Amino acid sequence: MRGLLGALTVRGRSFVAAGIAAMACGLLLPEPDLLRIGVVLMLLPLLSAFGAGRARYRLSCLRTVSPARLPAGQSASLTVKLTNVSRLRTGLLLAEDTVPYALGSRPRFIFEGIGGGGSRSYTYHLGSETRGRYTVGPLRVRVADSFGLVSITRAFTSTSVVTVTPRIVPLARPPFGGYWLGDSEHGKRSIAASGEDDVAPRAYQNGDSLQRVHWRSTARYGELMVRREEQYWRNTASLFLDTRRNAYTTAMFELAVTAAASIGVHLAGEGFEARFVTAEGEVPGQGSFRDTLLDTLAVLRPSRAVTLETGVAALGSAGGQVIAVIGEATPAQARELAAARRGAAPGVALLLAEDVRAANVAGCVQALAGCGWRVAVVSDAARLPVAWQEVNRASGRQAGGSGGLSWTTGPSESTGSNGSTGSNGSAGTGGPDDPAREAAHG
Repeated sequence: MRGLLGALTVRGRSFVAAGIAAMACGLLLPEPDLLRIGVVLMLLPLLSAFGAGRARYRLSCLRTVSPARLPAGQSASLTVKLTNVSRLRTGLLLAEDTVPYALGSRPRFIFEGIGGGGSRSYTYHLGSETRGRYTVGPLRVRVADSFGLVSITRAFTSTSVVTVTPRIVPLARPPFGGYWLGDSEHGKRSIAASGEDDVAPRAYQNGDSLQRVHWRSTARYGELMVRREEQYWRNTASLFLDTRRNAYTTAMFELAVTAAASIGVHLAGEGFEARFVTAEGEVPGQGSFRDTLLDTLAVLRPSRAVTLETGVAALGSAGGQVIAVIGEATPAQARELAAARRGAAPGVALLLAEDVRAANVAGCVQALAGCGWRVAVVSDAARLPVAWQEVNRASGRQAGGSGGLSWTTGPSESTGSNGSTGSNGSAGTGGPDDPAREAAHG
């Protein structure tokens, strides 16, 4: 009985109160007609509550979200489809979906009576400016009677997961395609389906196609020789993100996450065989590199690590070029990071700093550049594409023997020694006291 009374709406409770008052007046006056009216007013909502509680609607809920992963600032569409799997026609259904506050307000919608086997759909949009993984749902449905006296709430168990990734800043393709696309000496040999790759022919084996017979080598060695599978090249890369809590302010950490996401998506688009490493070690791959990276960055928080030792150890366990996004660090830590690069593989570092003229920033740049790394200093997200172009232009200068350092400042202009101004703040435009120039020639 208590459950039925709890299902009454304000209108239903008003009917019950009016019925009790009418019955009391009918007994006190006495007035039989007033007593009968009071009984009707009181019984009507109670009977409606009893009938709504006895109704056994069999409903199924299908949720579809597209896309399930989206960058911050964009929106996704979520479609809720209710299907009546019973033979009874439903009454008026008032639905409300459970949406986290960061994704927007809770949508409310009405489904009019759904016949047996019928369905109704509703689509709404959601999005967030804050990265994260959010659970949307479950859907709550209120069954109301025709008089609006009773409202019984039922909740489904199905939910949807929406992953809001960091903002993706488009990055230009490097001008030296051969250096980045894998047709250089830094490429990694891949294994074909029919054995190891090699340009030299090998002896014929049962099952080899006669179309692969290399007749010149056959005549030379006196036995049947076939061409090996063609080899192809693919570049490998390690993307390192400094996640130390003491290396960033809150705004700069978000910039670091945005930079790592933008670079990672760019590498995946260029066909790199990449892996993701943080200050706490390598992130295990779950699917493709792009999916692993974005899912990790969506929920990444600053770590309690105070050094780069663990991340650098994981970084040096594999070859290929290294691309690092680092925060405030000492020159000793910069040299430790630089030592993780193996062989002649290229090293690129984006150093994030609010004060690009700080002494420790210049020390880190000099330490990395002295080890052959290409470095750019970034102070805000607007400078990220410029910094990316600068470090790739530096690869051409490095190949020509003119150094690999690029110093990219914030939006303020810098004045050169000849009185000219430059908006990019590169090492070539600074004055004699410019720390970038000192690092470039240190």
